[in-house]
Amino acid sequence: MSDLSKIPVTVITGFLGAGKTTLIRHLMQNAGGRRLAVLVNEFGTVGVDGDILKSCAIPDCPAENIVELANGCICCTVADDFIPTIEALMALPTRPDHILIETSGLALPKPLLKAFDWPAIRSKITVDGVIALADAEAVAAGTFAADVAAVDAQRQADESLDHETPLSEVFEDQISCADIVLMSKADLAGSDGLAKARTVIEAESPRQIPILEMTEGVIDPNVVLGLDAKAEDDLAARPSHHDGHDDHEHDDFDTIVIPMPEIADPAALVSQIKRLATEQRVLRVKGYVAVEGKPMRMLVQAVGARVRHQYDRPWGSDMRHGALVVIAEHDHIDPDKIREVLGA
Repeated sequence: MSDLSKIPVTVITGFLGAGKTTLIRHLMQNAGGRRLAVLVNEFGTVGVDGDILKSCAIPDCPAENIVELANGCICCTVADDFIPTIEALMALPTRPDHILIETSGLALPKPLLKAFDWPAIRSKITVDGVIALADAEAVAAGTFAADVAAVDAQRQADESLDHETPLSEVFEDQISCADIVLMSKADLAGSDGLAKARTVIEAESPRQIPILEMTEGVIDPNVVLGLDAKAEDDLAARPSHHDGHDDHEHDDFDTIVIPMPEIADPAALVSQIKRLATEQRVLRVKGYVAVEGKPMRMLVQAVGARVRHQYDRPWGSDMRHGALVVIAEHDHIDPDKIREVLGA
């Protein structure tokens, strides 16, 4: 089968809360006549991201073309989840022109790229490109170390310094694998922050690639789709901390789901989530809650102490049962304390 007959696939990766779902929503709404299919890898059991995308389905990307995997990281469950799902998307009654894959925030892209060499799918699809989203404000603030050797030297000189967390390796692997890096939340970072973030990203990338600014997921689809990178054939140029390992584990992170009762004060919930970031070192919170007197459900998305919330759609016939997905590093997660802070 020739490359022209293969379905192109764009892998969209990035750290937690970098804006992957927002970008995919923009691409769906500006498909330019492409019939899209979307695979969402939700790292948890509440399908927030998939639900958001299905709520804005359009003829170019109908709801039945949006498939969610909620059993953990797809780069760890290739045979059980990823391959059958890709086969199902390729077997849709109307063949998709392009498939978008939103990885979980903890996913390493290279093991996923290796899966495209599986006999069941390698003649039918190709990796059009890997798009890495980097939260410009977080990178500029020093969330990820640009000079690993200097950090190691500081660690040896001062035992009170924190050891480098696994998050930095996830970030570096995603940048190393990318064909384009999108610096998201450019409006929050400012010109100095963008310059700092760009310096860090350039230091982590093993090859020269475009690094573009993006706000609210808005980017010309022609810039990120149609790259024809054939990334599955270019693995050597995409180094990973896990090269030489057959698999990897995410035991450094824990995900818990907190059922939420109806709340009276959204501002109080925001304060509680900020407490989790500072007191419990919670990395990510996302989900839906019911607010007293409000017919619409409230979407909550937080990265650290930065919390965003909005009313997204009526509950309708759905039971007003809220739930929040909470992700934290393994050594710092305390489910009972998290429930206590949230009043759940």
